[in-house]
Amino acid sequence: MSELSKTPSRYHQLIEKIFFDGYRKGITEIPFERKALKEAAAALKMALPDNLGDVIYSIRFRTPMPAKILITQPKGREWIIELVGRAKYRFRLASANRVVPNPNLAVIRIPDNTPEIIGSYALDDEQALLAKVRYNRLIDIFLGLTTFSLQNHLRTSVKGIGQIEIDELYVGLDKYGCHYVIPVQAKGGRDQISTVQTAQDTAWCAQKYPKLRCRAISAQFVTSDQIALFELKIEDDQLKVVEERHYRLVPSGEIDINEIVAYRT
Repeated sequence: MSELSKTPSRYHQLIEKIFFDGYRKGITEIPFERKALKEAAAALKMALPDNLGDVIYSIRFRTPMPAKILITQPKGREWIIELVGRAKYRFRLASANRVVPNPNLAVIRIPDNTPEIIGSYALDDEQALLAKVRYNRLIDIFLGLTTFSLQNHLRTSVKGIGQIEIDELYVGLDKYGCHYVIPVQAKGGRDQISTVQTAQDTAWCAQKYPKLRCRAISAQFVTSDQIALFELKIEDDQLKVVEERHYRLVPSGEIDINEIVAYRT
C-alpha cells in the first residue's frame, strides 16, 4: 500500500481519537491543542506524521471528516475545525453548506494568456491555478475592477484566531476610486472551498485594512483549462455565494466572431 493511501487513514484515526476524547452528546464545541496529536498518536501506538500541521489542514480543507464523526452530526449541521489561537483549535458544529462548481453554469471562453513556460514548471495544482488566474487577469474580469497581485502565500495572524495563510492577496480599485482588498483561496485536486478559510481571510482583511472594501474570492479548477470563480461571504454563520462564473482558457484562434458577438448579449 502506498504512503498516499495510508496517510488519510492515519490522519482520520488521530482526529477521531481527539474528537471522541472530548465529545459528549449535545455539545457543539470541542477545544483542543496541537499537542493533542502527539498524545493521540501515543495512545494509538502509532508513528507520528512528520508534518503535524498537515493532519489538521487535510481535515479542514482537503478531505471529509472521519465517518464516525459524521454520524454524530445533526441534520443540517456539520463539524468543522477552527483556529482559535496559536496551535489552538476547536471542533464546532456549524450550518452545513458545501460550495462546489455548478455543472449547469454557462462557460465563458477567453483567450489564454498563460506563458507556456509557466505551464511547464508549475509545481502543483494550486500554483498553476494562481498563475492562470493572475496571467489572464481573471480577478479583473470577474469583479469588473482593476486589480494587482500584492502577495501570494501570505502567512500572517488574526487576533483571536491565530496564524493563517492567504493563498494570494490582491488590491484593486473601481471607476469611482473605491479601494478593495481581495483575498483569493485556490482549490485544486481534492481541496474543498472552505467556510473556515473565507471567514479567517475576511477577518484578517477587516483587521489589517479596515478602510478598504473586502471581496473574498475562491478559484477552483473544473478541468485543467476551465476555472470556476466564486465571490463568497459569511452570512449568519453560513458560507454564501455572491456570484459564480466559469472561464475556459483557449487559444485566441479558437474564438470566432460569432462567439464574440454572442457575448454582447
